[in-house]
Amino acid sequence: MKIMITGSKGQVSQELQLALAGQGEIFAFGSHELNLAIPEDISRKVRELRPDLILNPAAYTAVDKAETDRQQAFAVNAIAPGRLAEEAAQLGIPLIHYSTDYVFNGRKSSPYNEDDQPDPLNAYGESKLAGEQAIQAVGGEGLILRTSWVYSLHGKNFLLTMQRLLQEREQLSIVDDEIGAPTWAGTIASITAQLIRRWQDEKQALKGLYHLTSTGETSWNGFATSIGERLKELNKPCARIERISSKDYPSAARRPLNSRLDCSRLQREWNVHLPHWESALSRCLEQSVHPNIPLTA
Repeated sequence: MKIMITGSKGQVSQELQLALAGQGEIFAFGSHELNLAIPEDISRKVRELRPDLILNPAAYTAVDKAETDRQQAFAVNAIAPGRLAEEAAQLGIPLIHYSTDYVFNGRKSSPYNEDDQPDPLNAYGESKLAGEQAIQAVGGEGLILRTSWVYSLHGKNFLLTMQRLLQEREQLSIVDDEIGAPTWAGTIASITAQLIRRWQDEKQALKGLYHLTSTGETSWNGFATSIGERLKELNKPCARIERISSKDYPSAARRPLNSRLDCSRLQREWNVHLPHWESALSRCLEQSVHPNIPLTA
């Protein structure tokens, strides 16, 4: 089986390449090999490769920059997924696409489920929602997985930033009124691998919209505190962490206060186990010390 993966250097893409290594021949393309902002480039690459499955974890993720760079954000996050879905449908193959909690406005008092009405607060969320809609409009075999607060040991993310800043500074002020579930990219990849095996072995269609995050919830402050506790266990320096409101941390793009996603549909219909965010964080950090530990959810 030929598996095409976009964004070869991205957090989720790198974990997918590891998790799927035994399930097929992996073809991972970075921006230099596949420019998602150019639809013709997408069509050419897919038609040359003729894969059996396409995974699209690549995205324009600069949330604040997207406010003034809407054209590029929509090219990568909205138009590209639609073109990938069209090419997949032409080949009669599935597309797995990854979306975000930022399609919601965060005003709901409980976790969002897949039937809740999207209402993004920022350009990034708008572009990701448009990508979902473009895939759904094609009507092929498209599986959309919404996730949240993704981190890993690769690239730029909250975990790596906090590990650095907590050791460099004496005090950090971290937002405490935005709530969500930090989700390790390794968890996303492991669950994706399970879904693909179910598709292969049991012919369960890779189609529909599902939420995929770790279980449990915390704030950015709570996430940072947990990272700090692990630094202390290693006898490394750790800054004091103070609680602040998102109103005290202005940014170009508005963020949802509630990023919690209800993942019960995925658990029920695909019979998968989602780890608690703290156990997944521990598993991720174990890999930084013992890189040969098998990847698990």
